[in-house]
Amino acid sequence: MKKRAFLIVLDSFGIGGAVDAKEFGDEGTDTLRTISRSDKFVCPNLEKLGIFNIDGNGYHKASAAPMADYARMHEKSRGKDTIVGHWEIAGVVSNAPMPTFPNGFPREFIERFEKAAGRKTICNLPYSGTKVLEDYGEEHLKTGALIVYTSGDSVFQIAAHESLVPVDELYKICAMARQMLTGDLAVGRVIARPFIGESAKDFKRTANRHDYALLPPQSTVLDELKSAGKDVISVGKINDIFGGQGVTKAHKTKSNADGMRIALELLDEAFDGLCFINLVDFDMLFGHRRNIDGYAQAAAEFDAFLSQFIAKMRDGDMLIITADHGCDPAYLKTTDHTRENVPLLIYPPKASRGENLGTLDGFDNVAKILREELLGG
Repeated sequence: MKKRAFLIVLDSFGIGGAVDAKEFGDEGTDTLRTISRSDKFVCPNLEKLGIFNIDGNGYHKASAAPMADYARMHEKSRGKDTIVGHWEIAGVVSNAPMPTFPNGFPREFIERFEKAAGRKTICNLPYSGTKVLEDYGEEHLKTGALIVYTSGDSVFQIAAHESLVPVDELYKICAMARQMLTGDLAVGRVIARPFIGESAKDFKRTANRHDYALLPPQSTVLDELKSAGKDVISVGKINDIFGGQGVTKAHKTKSNADGMRIALELLDEAFDGLCFINLVDFDMLFGHRRNIDGYAQAAAEFDAFLSQFIAKMRDGDMLIITADHGCDPAYLKTTDHTRENVPLLIYPPKASRGENLGTLDGFDNVAKILREELLGG
């Protein structure tokens, strides 16, 4: 019998309460609490599913009859990055943190990279993705030097103007950097960051971002499903995060709206297996930019999509909604991700109404659910 599971990751949609938040410098952060206080937060469907019934979310009225089974999950991996969060969702726990570079990458590596790329570099510091264009974009246009920067995450990012460094050339440079960044330099992701504009006043990143991720160190539930002959359809940056490993078909997206449109279309396809969706705008456009109202509005748009999505689900379909980390837009100490618990909503519930599954240790509980639902154990 064919079964379909739709797993939607709301990128950075944390719900606070991580017992080890202090270890990461994130004590008191709570992305959902922050955005729920905005006038833009209108999310009746998430409320009906039971998001405010989850333990620790007592700041908002709970549903009297939640439509989904619900829980909060604590991350076991030693990080708060997209890669380790998604890997753990797929069943792989990262016991050691991926390397970060708060002072930039070693000079000897940068020199080797410049020689291989055939271009000089500028910046090489942790930076906001928009601020780095303001501060270095014009110098890049004058000199042709690549803008290399990082963040609080394990990333090596390269920004280049599309008129100066064509996107295909930037992709090749990033792929080369991915091969070079090994051992103690093995960052989770190398990210191509193309941009356009005439000056610091109007530079903006385009939708041609591309991530080059480390491959998971062991088999994931995606691999298990693919090996069993199941479909594994990725939407958004899922394919990039897993380096294509375990994916049978990939759909790129340019925005949350694009991802939600594709998700609705996939409901009409007779596939057998998993549709794994990442909606990145929450994190990229609003969390990192500390835009509370923008984040709340994006949540409201997702909520409106939910009513359409649930109405189109077939008998036997499963919907799982979760997140990969937090990015509390009210937290001004940094613009990095925040160490938080994440929600778990499972629709339809096993019983006639949703049940509280409590606090679950590990995002890898999602992988267990998928194995039971799609592989029978």
